[in-house]
Amino acid sequence: MEHLRMNWAHWGLTTLDLLGKLHTVDADEVVSWASSGFGGNIGHGPHILYTLSAVQVLALFDNIEVLDVDRVANYVAMLQNKDGSFNGDMWGEKAVNYIVSCKNHDDGFGCTPGWESHAAQRISDRPDDAVDVYHTYFGVAGLSLLE
Repeated sequence: MEHLRMNWAHWGLTTLDLLGKLHTVDADEVVSWASSGFGGNIGHGPHILYTLSAVQVLALFDNIEVLDVDRVANYVAMLQNKDGSFNGDMWGEKAVNYIVSCKNHDDGFGCTPGWESHAAQRISDRPDDAVDVYHTYFGVAGLSLLE
């Protein structure tokens, strides 16, 4: 879950700002961390989502001037596809290829290549937790509410 750190920072700091409590954090420390790179966390590759979150964090602290705007703009422009959509990162094709490799003969998708595409994967309450009947039941029950 450490790959979500930049997003967590944005969500948490925005919440503090809405509550009028943004002053309770060390602005210099946050700005230094957020402007050091736009991956999900230290050591993670860049991604358009984390770039957005970092820019929003810097805007919360009125420190946009620390950005190299041309570099950020060039990075985002590099991720744009011919149809106007965007890849999340420079390796989007690898993710698409992996997802396509999970497609089965019934046109459904398994969790990994070769896995069945029906609900045999079951459901857990959090990623990487053990699956259990309890959460699978509630997941399926939730589907009955959709129309």
